[in-house]
Amino acid sequence: MFRSFYETMIAGDRWMLIGEGLGATLLIAFCAVLIGTVLGCIGALMKISSSKILKGIAEAYTTIIRGIPLATQLMIFYFVIFAPLGMNRLLVAILAYGINSGAYCTEIFRAGIQGVDIGQTEAGRSVGLSRWQTLYKIVLPQAAKAVLPTYTSEFIVLIKETSVASFIAVMDLTKAGDMIRNATYNAWMPLLTCAVLYLCLTLGLTKLFAILEKRMARSDRS
Repeated sequence: MFRSFYETMIAGDRWMLIGEGLGATLLIAFCAVLIGTVLGCIGALMKISSSKILKGIAEAYTTIIRGIPLATQLMIFYFVIFAPLGMNRLLVAILAYGINSGAYCTEIFRAGIQGVDIGQTEAGRSVGLSRWQTLYKIVLPQAAKAVLPTYTSEFIVLIKETSVASFIAVMDLTKAGDMIRNATYNAWMPLLTCAVLYLCLTLGLTKLFAILEKRMARSDRS
C-alpha cells in the first residue's frame, strides 16, 4: 500500500496537483459562500419586503437557480455568458457557485427571519424603534442563531459540490485526482486521497460550527 501510494502520489511530484486542487476548492468554496451570504441576505429582505416587485424578483431568482442543476448552471455561466468575454475559469466558477448558494441562503435566511415570534417585532415597535431598527437589533440576531445549523449544511454541501467545477476544466481537487489517475492508471489511490480530504474538510467545518453554536447557546443562557 505504501509503495503504491509513493508511486502514485509522491513520484513525479504528483502530490502537488492535489495541493493545487485543494487550494482551488477552498478558494471557490469560501469566496462563493461569502457571495452567497450577501446575496442571501439581500434576497431574504426582498422577500419579506412590502414591495411586490422586489418580492417577484427574489422569487424568480430562487425559483430559477434552485430549479436548474448546478452543473448545468456552471456550464451556462462559462460557455454561454463569460467564455466570449475571456473571463478566467476559476472566477466564473466562484461567481456561479456564489449565485447558486445565494438562492439557497435566501430561503434559509427568510425562514429564519419569519420564524422569529411576531411578538418580538411588536415589542420593538412599541418602544419606538422603526421597522428596520427592529429588524436589525432584535429580529436578525435571533434569526442568525436559528439558521446556523442549516447555514452550516449549505456550506458543507457547497464544498462537496465544487467537485463539478472540473466540467469547465477548473483545476479543483476532483480534477487533480482524475489527472493523477489518467497519468498512473491507478484509480483507487488518487480518488481515495480526494475522498479523505473532502471528508476532513466537511468534518472540520462541522466541528467548527458546532463549537460556534455551543458558544452562542451559552451566551443566551448567561
